[in-house]
Amino acid sequence: MLKAVIAAAFAVCSSGAALAQTGPLVSADWLLENLDDPNVRVFEVSVDRGVYERGHIPGAVDLNWHTELVDPINRDIASREDFEAKLRASGVTDETTIVLYGDNNNWFAAWGAWVFHVYGLGDQVTLLDGGRRLWEARGLPLDSAPPAFAASTITLQDRDLSLRARLGDVLEVAESRVDAHIVDIRSADEFNGVIFAPEGVRELSVRAGHVPNAINVPWGRAVNEDGTYKSADELRALYAEAGIDGSKPIIVYCRIGERSSHTWYALSQILGYEVRNYDGSWTEYGNSVGVPIVNVAGTVWTGR
Repeated sequence: MLKAVIAAAFAVCSSGAALAQTGPLVSADWLLENLDDPNVRVFEVSVDRGVYERGHIPGAVDLNWHTELVDPINRDIASREDFEAKLRASGVTDETTIVLYGDNNNWFAAWGAWVFHVYGLGDQVTLLDGGRRLWEARGLPLDSAPPAFAASTITLQDRDLSLRARLGDVLEVAESRVDAHIVDIRSADEFNGVIFAPEGVRELSVRAGHVPNAINVPWGRAVNEDGTYKSADELRALYAEAGIDGSKPIIVYCRIGERSSHTWYALSQILGYEVRNYDGSWTEYGNSVGVPIVNVAGTVWTGR
């Protein structure tokens, strides 16, 4: 009898349900060892369409940022009903360990993680550290066949609004009416108004510059050469050098909210700070009438 109890306990500890508490990051080695676990569900969130079809991590579900993580009509995150339907079709349950990864430095995968957190699944979510880039660089297996799973009946919670900043929240900090940190994670040239958007990216704002009182810590400073996050100690020192130590609430933003999701993940999930992601970001703030900006370079939009 005792042997049977021990064996059952060992089976539970070896299952994906027990792996739900992996922490905010998993390594490629960990994922490779757990790909066949039925309680582990992998999602690829890649912004470049066609990448998933050319080859994805075996068993990974395509989670389309353009249509399944955002509302295709309103500028908003995916609705609870639509997101719930996607997770049910993917066989996700309350016991599933959810692993996210993607292209473009895991930016959009981090957005996905933020959405999972907004809908109450944060304890089940982890990021593949280094994302698709690291997996491919190591020559790890890819598959072109889409997976199929038995549908689940998972029910999502209402949105956790404490994880999201809106324009009014940012304006309160910009005008020094609320004591909090705003972190602009864009490049120094974007922050200073030298350029309106990263090279090769279409302009979406008629003003360049940054939110008043914002601190510039580009997202790339938080990662190693291979795209993995720096250690918690290194991240803590990096942000502390910029005056951010978790003693105040933090709002992060970028251009459309995907790079800021990457920093949101570092600050909130790795360091445990109180952080909101401003997904409206510069495309909303920079186009809003009557709000102040700082434009060090003094550039003016010409419409070309």
